[in-house]
Amino acid sequence: MNPATSTLQLNIVSAEAEIFTGKAQRVFATGIMGELEVTPGHAPLLTGLLPGPVRIKDANAKEEIIYVTGGILEVQPNIVTILADTVVRARDLNEAEAVKAKQQAERMLKDHKADIDYARARAELARAAGLLRTLKEAKKKGKVK
Repeated sequence: MNPATSTLQLNIVSAEAEIFTGKAQRVFATGIMGELEVTPGHAPLLTGLLPGPVRIKDANAKEEIIYVTGGILEVQPNIVTILADTVVRARDLNEAEAVKAKQQAERMLKDHKADIDYARARAELARAAGLLRTLKEAKKKGKVK
């Protein structure tokens, strides 16, 4: 395979910073319709992303896992862009905080007497579950302890 066609340009940015820019062999993410794998030559695509891990296999076959709070994934010929509100490298995540956030969101949803915003509580639960999925994936790949 021609090296020029075996990678694609990947840019992952948030409101705060550009966290990754470079060549990648593959990008894995969870879109609103399910799991995605983007490789060089992938058909053009625009989809929303759910909170959770984005796994990158870079040009040197090194893997990196990044958490996104959701956002947009755009695929153009040999260019992939991910725009997210928040982006954090898996190694920088705190599992105890993610578990606590998930438990708190679950309690809010179970408390039918409370005057809560259920949409916000569900979003918080999705965000915490995405953090935990990211940490699980990173542990499985040996990227965090």
